[in-house]
Amino acid sequence: MATNHDNAPPILGVIGGSGIYDVEGLSDVRWEAVDTPYGNPSDELMFGTLDGLPVVFLPRHGRGHRVPPSDLNFRANMYALKYAGVTEVVSLSAVGSLREDLVPGTFVVVDQFIDRTFARVKSFFESGLVAHVSMANPVCCRLGNHIEAAARDLDINVVRGGIYLVMEGPQFSSRAESELYRSWGCSVIGMTNMPEAKLAREAELCYATVAMVTDFDCWHEDHDDVTVDQIIGTLISNAGKGRSLVRALARQLELREAPCEQGCHTSLDNAIITAPEARDPEVVERLATIVGRTLG
Repeated sequence: MATNHDNAPPILGVIGGSGIYDVEGLSDVRWEAVDTPYGNPSDELMFGTLDGLPVVFLPRHGRGHRVPPSDLNFRANMYALKYAGVTEVVSLSAVGSLREDLVPGTFVVVDQFIDRTFARVKSFFESGLVAHVSMANPVCCRLGNHIEAAARDLDINVVRGGIYLVMEGPQFSSRAESELYRSWGCSVIGMTNMPEAKLAREAELCYATVAMVTDFDCWHEDHDDVTVDQIIGTLISNAGKGRSLVRALARQLELREAPCEQGCHTSLDNAIITAPEARDPEVVERLATIVGRTLG
């Protein structure tokens, strides 16, 4: 099912919580299981059409939030989206704020990550087929522009740019850790967007994150005053805004006529380093959906 992004029309992939998928105007809805060489994704994929644009939704933690961050099968999730023909991925994630100005309810279109995870497989590539992709600019600027424009049209409180600190979890950070991350200039903290962004780059997918702030991380002196009910209320509000954002973004992406000028759709062109005669045929076959455009 995977396609050559050089001339493929856009197909939007959305990764997020269950509250994101009930989008007004979504038609032709069906759920479909996708098998991958890396095991099962978090859930079946939900296919549909939104204002003429094919859309594929993936519940990151599974319906009912069954899977914790460290147990997410990131490779299977991204492989499944690639196999389904997705060309651009928008990741909607609940995060804590590390800045006073990023209040709960703010949407942050981040442009950088710091990966502090340590218990996750972070690459499709392995012995027998080695590749090194650039992560200097991990977020697709074009896709970020579309998200920002759509959010402003909807009067969503959106901030463009920022650093997402991805922690292992499932525990939240200590106050000392929270203050350390603030000293690094980080904007928000969460548990899910790495190695998602790295795998998206290896899969030659445009990728962008909408970090939806639910509360302040524990550095904030008023953090202990925040109740679970308040956080849940913000989550529900964010989900509603997220649904509206997805629909507005679909209208913009429908007009895309060319592949990504930033090179997201061709990121493997100069990345595979293993000599042809040294490549393991089994690994190449396993990676066919990922490297098929490059290796033919």
